[in-house]
Amino acid sequence: MPYPPPPRTPSGPRRRSLLATAAGAALLTGCSTGPDSGDGPSVTARARALAARQSRELLTHYDAVLAAHPGLADRLRPLRAQVAAHVEAFTDGTAPTPAKSSAAPPTVPADEKDALSGLAAAERALADKRAGQLLDVPGEPARLLASVAAAGAAHAYLLTQKGAK
Repeated sequence: MPYPPPPRTPSGPRRRSLLATAAGAALLTGCSTGPDSGDGPSVTARARALAARQSRELLTHYDAVLAAHPGLADRLRPLRAQVAAHVEAFTDGTAPTPAKSSAAPPTVPADEKDALSGLAAAERALADKRAGQLLDVPGEPARLLASVAAAGAAHAYLLTQKGAK
């Protein structure tokens, strides 16, 4: 009984090699920290400005909840302080300024539990946005954005825990 012929091996690079090379090239390109082309602020500067604005808006939400429910101050003060620190991190250490937004301050529910749920939803939504923005920024700014996104997710978790202080 004769042996079957050997399988035909295609000439040229294999599909896996091409995909690995393309992925490697994309990673190297994405990690470059060279100057941006074009006029105006860099991608990094725009991302930092957006993140600072978003953190200021979240700070405004914390302030609205604290004004409506002063009894939550002990629980919210540490989280609010971290959000203020995020503003400072995105603005290179300058003190946080009030949110400058055309949006009206959030309406805070009369029930504390609902107010906390709304704040948790805002934290979660912002953490999700930031996770989506990670691919748009290089190196160190991406690490900062990832860290702040993780902190926001942790805040959302803490805000939804019953009786957490």
